[in-house]
Amino acid sequence: MNVQSEAAAESKVSGSEFDLEAMFRAQYARVARVIGRVVRDPARAEELAVEVFLKVWRNRRAQGEITEAWLYRAAVRVGLDELRRETRRTRYESLFRFARKPPTPEELHSAKEEQKRVRAVLSAIAPRQAELLILRSEGLSYDKLATALDVNAASIGTFLSRAQQAFRKEFIKRYGEE
Repeated sequence: MNVQSEAAAESKVSGSEFDLEAMFRAQYARVARVIGRVVRDPARAEELAVEVFLKVWRNRRAQGEITEAWLYRAAVRVGLDELRRETRRTRYESLFRFARKPPTPEELHSAKEEQKRVRAVLSAIAPRQAELLILRSEGLSYDKLATALDVNAASIGTFLSRAQQAFRKEFIKRYGEE
């Protein structure tokens, strides 16, 4: 039995209290190496090794029964899950690359001009209306908008409608109907 195994065994036997810290100190480096062999990224392996110990900490019922074999099996599974996740991510990214062609310089210029116009109009309308429109464009619900702007949630629809009308009026005034 090596020193690390003895430390882990002592932490299990020394009392009814499970000593995660002692197990972490004794086994972290080996668990990270096991994961590193699977994922081939030492930095990511260290992050995933911490996740393995978090699983131990969350699984309080099994803490007294945790063995080195359980840790290594969990490490290999976490590493394999990471490989699967990376494979899926790569596959989806390649699909999106084919589905969406890069914008042309003309499209980039047009988008930049539109952004300038929107910023100019937002700076011209009332600050509270601009805040409301920006927050709503970020996908906030009426309740979250009410909380953020410190107003009654029942009034958000009215405020939002007024802000949209003010934006539309200012946009037409500056740039005409488009």
